[in-house]
Amino acid sequence: MTTRPTRRSLLRTALVAGGAVLLSGAKPARPGPPLPPGLTPGETGRVAAVLSADTIDLEDGLRVRLAGVQGPAPTRDGSPAWPHAVEATVETSAACLGRTVTLHYADDRRDRWQRALAHLVVDDGTWLQGHLLQRGLARVYTWPRTATGARSMLDLERTARANRRGIWADRFYRIRNPSETWGDLDSWQIVEGRVVDAALVRGTAYLNFGLDWRNDFTFRAESDARRAFRKAGIELPDLTGRRVRGRGWVYPTNGPMIDLTHPAQLEVLED
Repeated sequence: MTTRPTRRSLLRTALVAGGAVLLSGAKPARPGPPLPPGLTPGETGRVAAVLSADTIDLEDGLRVRLAGVQGPAPTRDGSPAWPHAVEATVETSAACLGRTVTLHYADDRRDRWQRALAHLVVDDGTWLQGHLLQRGLARVYTWPRTATGARSMLDLERTARANRRGIWADRFYRIRNPSETWGDLDSWQIVEGRVVDAALVRGTAYLNFGLDWRNDFTFRAESDARRAFRKAGIELPDLTGRRVRGRGWVYPTNGPMIDLTHPAQLEVLED
């Protein structure tokens, strides 16, 4: 009988792996992808614990959530760990546990739980987000005020996916077709397809992927978000017939829907 890894076993595995790296003096291969421009350097501290692929604790007690990425989730509140959670946690541990890191910020520095929302650069020059994305052990996951560097991160994610590295060899993380998103309600997904109809209704843009807006998959951008897309050079109402790839939380409103709040969520693809 197989058993799912627990949070304790994930941490034990990560700590053992990280400790082995520190004792041996081994370092991950360098150089890696460079830190994107536009970020502001902040605190420096030593990594005391790795809680998951995207969450660490510093020795001074500051908890850091890696900005702009989402790693495979460990088991939490009785829910099973996502595939590759152990592998990704071990990779983060090997890269930074016991090492000195510098935090680099976009606009928002803390979330509602007072975790630091930061990009991490390890004392050997490793940009941790880029390191994980390059190895296919994280997905790009941004918010409007933590999206600095999204283009660089999306490029790294795209290359890892094309080479089926890490999570991208697992169907759990596959890019969804709009027609299958009924099975993905209440989860965060990447969805790709061709826009059947782009509509503007009372200032809100809708990208519909079927003939019946009452039950097809839709990307929605309210007026403030639509203006942000326009500023980024994307006119959402003009996307009828275009192939796009978007990401976000899937919820039921006249069919499965993802709200677009900022341009980093949507890639307009070449045919």
